[in-house]
Amino acid sequence: MDASSLRRVSMAGAIVAASVAVTVGGVALLFRAEGRQAQEHVGHRLGDRGPDADAVYWPEWGNPVHLVIAGDSVADSLGAATPAATVGAILARALAGHAHRAVELRTIATVGARTEAVLAQLDTLPAGFIPDITVVIVGGNDLTGHVPLAESIMALQEVVQELQSLGSAVVLGTCPDFDTLPSLPQPLREFGGQMARRLAAAQFTAAAAAGAHPVLLGRAVRQIFLSDPGDMFAVDGFHPSSLGYRAASLALAPALLDAFDAGHPGAGGPATGVPPLRPGTD
Repeated sequence: MDASSLRRVSMAGAIVAASVAVTVGGVALLFRAEGRQAQEHVGHRLGDRGPDADAVYWPEWGNPVHLVIAGDSVADSLGAATPAATVGAILARALAGHAHRAVELRTIATVGARTEAVLAQLDTLPAGFIPDITVVIVGGNDLTGHVPLAESIMALQEVVQELQSLGSAVVLGTCPDFDTLPSLPQPLREFGGQMARRLAAAQFTAAAAAGAHPVLLGRAVRQIFLSDPGDMFAVDGFHPSSLGYRAASLALAPALLDAFDAGHPGAGGPATGVPPLRPGTD
């Protein structure tokens, strides 16, 4: 190939590369815009708080385990119909039945929170309330807010370190899988799914390396959310429904019980109090 041909090939390659970059950048910007619109739409339809499930579960058993739920709107169970259908309530019942102890639940998660906001959430805990186990679910707002992956992971590492310094075990529910969202049109749904899985994998790796108990939440519930979106999602098509939160809770429960057992060897028993995903099923 002569020099002139090489120049033409090189120029063609540069044009293709530039076109790909512009396309990917454009999709990313559009994804951000769609994410903001979805958040605004969601805020009007579901409000700005999930049901209040904070309570002492099975108080007659005494010696309560302090369970904290931190993170974003999924952690806060925005879209659940009742307090009993929230992630916090389902996990508190599961933990109480396993530990044979009361569980005091505190939910500090806030709608719209990014990973960096979790440290401030911890400051809202009552004076003297030290979490034994903290369940953190974050990532979705990092994506829609276009937080760089490295910054998101650094913030997560700081959260895990802070909780561990308080004496709390950490259970992490990673970023949900965006390509299951009925409210997100194609090709944004596919692009969002790729971004979400990339972030979730990085979250899982960082949390595991720090000694936390991570769960690839999107992967765990992906099939049922794809096959039955009408039941798994709330009316906004963005947040889980009561059934969706039950599915997510069942995916998180084994890591929660493992976290308890790690800090209390031999203290746990068979898990009880975890309702089936659907009546009449296991």
